[in-house]
This record gives sequence, C-alpha cells and structure tokens, in this order.
Amino acid sequence: MAEAAKKNEDIAAMSFEQALAQLETIVGDLEKGDVPLNQSIEIYERGEALKQHCEKLLKAAESRIEKIRLDRSGRPEGAEPLDPE
Repeated sequence: MAEAAKKNEDIAAMSFEQALAQLETIVGDLEKGDVPLNQSIEIYERGEALKQHCEKLLKAAESRIEKIRLDRSGRPEGAEPLDPE
C-alpha cells in the first residue's frame, strides 16, 4: 500500500476541479469494464485517493463559508459560521 501512496503523491497539489475531473475519468474507465484487472485495482486506489482529497478540500471550503447576519432592517450586522456544529 505504501507504493500506492507514493504513486498518488501528486494528488495533494491538485485543485478540487483537477482531482474531480481525474476521478470522473477513472469512474468512466472502470464502468466501461475493458481495463485489465491489475490496472483496475491501481486506478481504483487512485480514485479512492482522489475522492479523499476532494472531500478534504470541500470540508476546508465549508469551514470558510460564513452566513451573514442581518439586523431587523435587513442591513448586514455581522457573520457567523454557516453550519455551526
């Protein structure tokens, strides 16, 4: 598994859009079913790493989003986390 992690080191530098596009390609290739078994396993592992990276980036983005609070007259008066937990 350490070898798979080494092959996927480039994922950490990818933007969300890059990772998602590559993940979509992998899913498409796997759905076609014409990929040899060994290659299917390798690209599945890469897909899993891409999925985890996308989830991490989404969580980071969600934590930065704020909900604007409005006063009674509808004017902004401050901000709070969008979804406080």
